[in-house]
Amino acid sequence: MLNRLRLPLILALAAFIRSMGITSRPIWYDEAFSILFSLKGPAAMLYGTLAPATGGSADIHPLGYYTLLWAWMQMFGSSLVAARSLSILAGVAIVALAYLLTRELFDERLAGLAAVFVALAPFPVHYSQEIRMYSFLALWLILSTYAYERGAKGGGIKWWLLFSISAALAQYTHNLAAFFLLPLAATPLLRRDWKSLRAVALAGSGALLLYLPWLIQLPAQLAKVSTAYWVERPGAEKIFTLLLVYVTNLPLPDALLFAGLFIALTVFVIAARQAFRRSNRNADALWLLYLAFAPPILLFLVSQWTPVYIERALLPSGTIFCIWLAWAVFETQLPNVIRNGVVSLLILASALGLYQHVTYLGFPYAPFAELDKYLRRQSAPEDLILHSSKFTMLPAVYHDPSLPQSYLADTPGSRADTLAPPTQQVLGLMAQPDLPSAVGSARRVWFVIFERSIQEYLEAGESAHPQLAWMNSHYSLIEIQTWGDLRVYLFSTP
Repeated sequence: MLNRLRLPLILALAAFIRSMGITSRPIWYDEAFSILFSLKGPAAMLYGTLAPATGGSADIHPLGYYTLLWAWMQMFGSSLVAARSLSILAGVAIVALAYLLTRELFDERLAGLAAVFVALAPFPVHYSQEIRMYSFLALWLILSTYAYERGAKGGGIKWWLLFSISAALAQYTHNLAAFFLLPLAATPLLRRDWKSLRAVALAGSGALLLYLPWLIQLPAQLAKVSTAYWVERPGAEKIFTLLLVYVTNLPLPDALLFAGLFIALTVFVIAARQAFRRSNRNADALWLLYLAFAPPILLFLVSQWTPVYIERALLPSGTIFCIWLAWAVFETQLPNVIRNGVVSLLILASALGLYQHVTYLGFPYAPFAELDKYLRRQSAPEDLILHSSKFTMLPAVYHDPSLPQSYLADTPGSRADTLAPPTQQVLGLMAQPDLPSAVGSARRVWFVIFERSIQEYLEAGESAHPQLAWMNSHYSLIEIQTWGDLRVYLFSTP
């Protein structure tokens, strides 16, 4: 009876953890973009993503997730609960797949423990709630891994067909899926499994054939990455931040950062030592370790040429890391006192990460819904509500689309210049090219900006943020409101 209930109970736990803060956690720019863009429908999204533009594309990702979100919102609406529930479903499905994959590699007991690790790990929990594609990216890639393992063990052609379909779905979800699929496809070479190598080649060809409609667009999309992508070239510090992401997730408060790093390094060193002890060496466990770290290493190396290293795209590898960690802790004759210590550290890491996930309200989050209500009450019909950038504009528009608001365009050619005119056109939110054009003859201006944006200019040695400097030179400052990490300035003509 308990065996039959094990997986349903774990999935119920996963669903509960992933539902925490679903309404209290504010929406941010990327989530607002996902909703506003998806609501426009597939045809409009194709135009907004693929139309040539001098700046970057609003989103260089394929449209798999956005199309799925569009269909979901047609049925359930575009509320935060509805939109985030789609990612929660994918997150719970990832836990189920982690269970199945671990059972296939090891046994039922370890499958339950690994599924609990994935259910409680802050990294997958975070992206199981966010209105972005990363939860589905992990879902399709873990499904590809499971299908590969079943196919390699002689499960039949149906598993290689599932491998093709899930690999294609992963590519339609995120371009960086290839950084996981390539190490996965190389597995037969490492195992010297020539029969599986032929099957992978055929299944991979099938996946590419399914992906072909978007594959022909990929060169243009990659060109946009090289000219207008916000990611910087990663440095050696990513070794430590990756372990932190896998174990506690980021960000962490400065006061807890050292504790989080200590836990992550301690747990990893103990687990790695167990994995490489000759008496405990297990080929399947080493394969999991390979899938946990080969994709980030490959992504890191490619990013030295074209920076595309984003840790949230490594969620599939983070999930595999949890399975490997469960094996290292419970299947390697680790002394009980050390095992109990490691489990205690992992419980502490989970508590830190989940607490941070539920309570963190700093950049890029802010109380946009409350701000919209305030501005609707306090602003006069002839007032101008002007946002410093798209990062505050889109979340505000999501909460109150009928409130008249405008925003300033990104600096042309900068890494922040990612909302191209065709996508602005699709959204119906065209940016103002500069402050004089934006304010026009307005006598009162409500100016919304992130405190972090102001601090970045001050830390760079500037005396003031240039937009605020211009406003102060042309208007009189009446008051400043603080809304979390937002600053709202009310300016009036002298």
